Amino acid sequence: MGQGRGVAKRSAGVLLWRRTDAGPQVLLAHPGGPLFVRKDDGHWSIPKGEHEPGETALQAAYREFEEETGHAVPAGEAAPLGEHRQRAGKINEIFAVEGDLDPDTCHSNHFEMVWHGRTQSFPEMDRYGWYDLDTARVKLFDSQVAFVDRLAEHLD
Repeated sequence: MGQGRGVAKRSAGVLLWRRTDAGPQVLLAHPGGPLFVRKDDGHWSIPKGEHEPGETALQAAYREFEEETGHAVPAGEAAPLGEHRQRAGKINEIFAVEGDLDPDTCHSNHFEMVWHGRTQSFPEMDRYGWYDLDTARVKLFDSQVAFVDRLAEHLD
């Protein structure tokens, strides 16, 4: 499970989507920090993160969305898109919410890591963008593509 024999870690997130004349689009975030600076396709993410003790998946999803975008989740129904296990064992649970926001106004919390021998601070997410579903499938980490497919099924 990636965590030894213990319980798999769980993450939850919100896949924000909007309607456009060309079809639905989803909001994706690009991980910040030096490990992802030169990576694009296959390295974007749905805003998500690990549950805090006592949190439901939906509570964690909403909290993580706000931490990773700087915005509360827009008002609207949260449609469950289910769970999907990453290769390393972590289980992601994602909820789709229809809404809109300007990606240029997004900003995330920061994390610290040792880089080139000193502790530095980096944004957890450094870029945001709206993508049609086909482009999102290319941009996303492989382990998250299933949620775009499930959103497409939900919208049909």
